[in-house]
Amino acid sequence: MLFFSALLLVTIGLAHSYLGERYILIRLFRRDNIPKVLGSSAFTKSTLRFAWHLTTLCWFGFAGILISLSNAPLDRRAVLNIIAAIFLVHFLMAFAGSKGKHFSWLFFLSISLATFYVANISSMY
Repeated sequence: MLFFSALLLVTIGLAHSYLGERYILIRLFRRDNIPKVLGSSAFTKSTLRFAWHLTTLCWFGFAGILISLSNAPLDRRAVLNIIAAIFLVHFLMAFAGSKGKHFSWLFFLSISLATFYVANISSMY
């Protein structure tokens, strides 16, 4: 059942990104009244785009966690590494999508590094 749930998460994630991009974001970005944040509508558009797709990425991460949880016994390290990887990709998307202007990348990178540290380095001592 957990594999089925994971498959559904991946499926809905793919649909969410594709359909959202095609039917919501592109149409929204054609409008001429997009708010200008930090001086331009380009920043607003890139923020909306990466925020939209981060939802899909979270669902992929949850799918990975569900698959990890289907293996007995629970592998805490695997779950933490999945979380660290997902937030590393969050960091990359936020940093690249905003060219470093949206400071969420600082938090995503910190979450990724701290989680990776707990999973792999702190347990060594």
